[in-house]
Amino acid sequence: MFCFQCEQTAKGTGCTIKGVCGKDASTAALQDLLVEVTKGIAQYEHRARLLGSRNRDVDHYIIQALFTTVTNVNFDPERLQGIVLEGAAQKQAARQRYEAACAQAGQTPEQLDGPALWEPAADLAGLVAQGGAVAITSRQQTHGQDISALQELIVYGLKGTAAYAEHACVLGQEDDAVYDFFHEALNFLTLPPALDKLVGMALKVGEVNLRVMELLDAANTGAYGHPVPTPVRVTPVQGKAILVSGHDLKDLEALLKQTEGTGINIYTHGEMLPAHGYPELKKYAHLVGNYGGAWQDQQKEFDAFPGAILMTTNCIQKPAETYKARIFTSGLVAWPGVTHIADQNFAPVIAAAQEAAGFAADEAEKTILVGFGRNAVLGVADKVIDAVKAGAIRHFFLIGGCDGAKSGRNYFTEMATQAPQDTVILTLACGKYRFNKLDFGDIGGIPRLLDVGQCNDAYSAIKIAVALADAFGTDVNSLPLSLVLSWYEQKAVCILLTLLHLGIKNIRLGPSLPAFVTPAVLQVLVDNFNIMPIGTAEEDLQAILG
Repeated sequence: MFCFQCEQTAKGTGCTIKGVCGKDASTAALQDLLVEVTKGIAQYEHRARLLGSRNRDVDHYIIQALFTTVTNVNFDPERLQGIVLEGAAQKQAARQRYEAACAQAGQTPEQLDGPALWEPAADLAGLVAQGGAVAITSRQQTHGQDISALQELIVYGLKGTAAYAEHACVLGQEDDAVYDFFHEALNFLTLPPALDKLVGMALKVGEVNLRVMELLDAANTGAYGHPVPTPVRVTPVQGKAILVSGHDLKDLEALLKQTEGTGINIYTHGEMLPAHGYPELKKYAHLVGNYGGAWQDQQKEFDAFPGAILMTTNCIQKPAETYKARIFTSGLVAWPGVTHIADQNFAPVIAAAQEAAGFAADEAEKTILVGFGRNAVLGVADKVIDAVKAGAIRHFFLIGGCDGAKSGRNYFTEMATQAPQDTVILTLACGKYRFNKLDFGDIGGIPRLLDVGQCNDAYSAIKIAVALADAFGTDVNSLPLSLVLSWYEQKAVCILLTLLHLGIKNIRLGPSLPAFVTPAVLQVLVDNFNIMPIGTAEEDLQAILG
């Protein structure tokens, strides 16, 4: 195997024996094959769409297949085998639709090659072998390191965008133009590569991801209302308990409905923390608080949690035997031997919670604030603008992104705690757990730490920045605003591409730069966007503030 799609890849170069995330070589090969399958489908589907033929089933398959290959989603070879075989059927159906559309238009179908010609092997071992043949190393040998790096940048951006598109889709928000682009981009990756076109396509991924984040924002706020500033308890209360992790608000809502009146308390974990700010979720009295921190600490935290655990999207790690019987997955998440909830019937989760001990007593109450989405922040924009004009607020920092276990991430804690008292910190995603339980105080009643939400709520942060720029009659790059981002997996990649598409410069990225970005590709990013690796907190604050 060879995989370097996440920040923690082995030795900063690539996992070759087993993934740092926990996936084995078979899983890695099947995921590589699954990406190849989506390319083959797209070769037919893209051409069919140019002739006016669309199919929603293949749209959904493509985004779910790509999301399945995001880091820490699906570790189960047997389930991956089923998804690959479904892809073979989707490809055949796409080919038939394309040929029918050609016949109707009086055209001769193209004779396609590459992934379009793939046929599934007869068994799991054969599929694993097919996946090994299309690994990144084969393209590195064919196209060279730089071309392959840009191809991977596009693929990883598409994976992240697919995750957000799936989240929006389950809440009823879709856009044909978005699906059209997925097929266009995947088909593009089967064509002879050209450096300038690859860079352009990577930025196009960022543009489409902005639209997808807009759809997801509309989905979340349409279903649950705009987030409002809300104190969230971070210490447990007595009683039976279920812990919900991941990102899927619809799964959380379904669980809240099914547990109402049962005496079971629901806690959020990781990226589910922002759920407490949504009016239609916070109305449930048994949504009592947040437990633990970011995803990488789950093995210790889940072992200590005296209830059932539900993983709704990516972020799962190998479950310890001590809690494997009381952890459950839903959506696209899978781990061999872990019970999967396929239809939002959470009765097994509820039963496991009732059988577990629960918390024996209340702990002393402690709270943190969430709910500072764009609606909440822009509602007090006049106060923020006045504070800037009066000199009370000197600078804004966006310090957030994915967290992880790799050393170097204490930088983000130091950056936040060392930021001067006349600065405001926006944060989002699980990177905030590095500092979100600390007291940063306020500036004239405006909290110095504003939790914007999940990683996809980068859309809110962008809208806030654009609104401030408009108020000051300038652009985002001229604002007293610095972006200091931590990254781990592919959703961070698509957000970075969105920021680059918007022309935002001077982004600091860490704790290390992506292994898939070669020196030549990095130089392109430096030359065009002045993207830079993080240094020390002291050095970077000095460079930013002078």
